[in-house]
Amino acid sequence: MNLTKKQKQYLKGLAHSLKPVVLLGQNGLTEGVLAEIDNSLNIHELIKVKVATEDREVKRLIIDAIVRETQAIEVTTIGHTLVLFRATEDKKISLPKK
Repeated sequence: MNLTKKQKQYLKGLAHSLKPVVLLGQNGLTEGVLAEIDNSLNIHELIKVKVATEDREVKRLIIDAIVRETQAIEVTTIGHTLVLFRATEDKKISLPKK
């Protein structure tokens, strides 16, 4: 599923007031962290994840791995904060038309 620019802007607006629900620590991306991200996406559809690493290349690799493993869509990355979206069957968030 690809998002249009309008849909991404809408999701960014919704995510603005959210706090990060998952914080990646010293251990990095583990199976437990991936499971927590997956669970949070099932519950909320739109979440923030804080990736605490200074190395841009490592951060990009972690973000790519999260997106790949959770089948989520990367809405945006600002600093150390990643915004992810994955629609559920309940469709809690209705996106604007394409």
